[in-house]
Amino acid sequence: MSIEAPRDVWLPIPPEEIDGLPEGFEYLFWDGGEDGDQPYPGDPGDCVVYVVPYMKAQRVRVAPLAEMRRVRVVQTLTAGVDDITARLADLPSGVRLCNARGVHEASTAELALTLTLAALRGIPQFVRAQDRGHWEGGFHPALADKNVLVVGYGAIGAAIEDRLVPFEVARVARVARSQRTTARGPVHPFTELPALLPDADVVILSTPLTETTRGLVDTEFLARMKDGALLVNVARGPVVDTKALLAELETGRLLAALDVTDPEPLPPAHPLWRAPGVLISPHVGGPTSAFLPRAKRLLVDQLGRFVNQEPLRHVILTTGAAAV
Repeated sequence: MSIEAPRDVWLPIPPEEIDGLPEGFEYLFWDGGEDGDQPYPGDPGDCVVYVVPYMKAQRVRVAPLAEMRRVRVVQTLTAGVDDITARLADLPSGVRLCNARGVHEASTAELALTLTLAALRGIPQFVRAQDRGHWEGGFHPALADKNVLVVGYGAIGAAIEDRLVPFEVARVARVARSQRTTARGPVHPFTELPALLPDADVVILSTPLTETTRGLVDTEFLARMKDGALLVNVARGPVVDTKALLAELETGRLLAALDVTDPEPLPPAHPLWRAPGVLISPHVGGPTSAFLPRAKRLLVDQLGRFVNQEPLRHVILTTGAAAV
């Protein structure tokens, strides 16, 4: 198939570093620069596929959208697409928005398990004691025999369960937007959360940020968690009501391990930094050595599908289409 002009593809990875890119496109490198200061590599109006820069500020990622009058595909390199859905009005009708399903499952699931184990086994206290040269023993809970609730059971949620099972957890309960059955057991709808929360020793959030999940973990949600339970968030910061979580942490009733926060980045003076029983990592679930090879494979596959007029993978929505 030949692609009629325009045929520009904007990539945030230098095209010469990606083996197997299909012919038929003009590949242009643009990752926004250090602070959005990189000049555009061409006319945004000639871009037909825009691959959104990874790990850049939202204002950088969305900056060219309003000028991309002929864009047909917007491909993120993140699992969440909330930064782009907030700017859908900038896009013409018929644009397919695709996420990076398959790119981040391994690294995000690894971090979810790391945060869970570190928080339960007291690793932050050990590190602080090491800084003081102090041998500080003690009794800490194990992950073994715990009931774990995974809220947001998509590809990342399933990868988290894959890594939980060898640790001899007592049970994994699964929650997603829609009820369904998997090989490992049932997936419960969000409406069943109130009944599931009181039994969970560990609650892991891996849900996308949507209007339904924004503020999902509020005062009522947290109140239903059992005393001493651990909340792990590898989803998005606004899924959790920070004020409500702080209130629980300050009483010492709950523990938390957070890779994402609201606000983010967390300001130096924010009380969440010093709240008891909280472990914070700076949104590092995705950026690992696992990212680049998986991202390259995704781009080669998607662009091959586009040039051959085959169905694209991981289409979240099409602009101008009726909501389902």
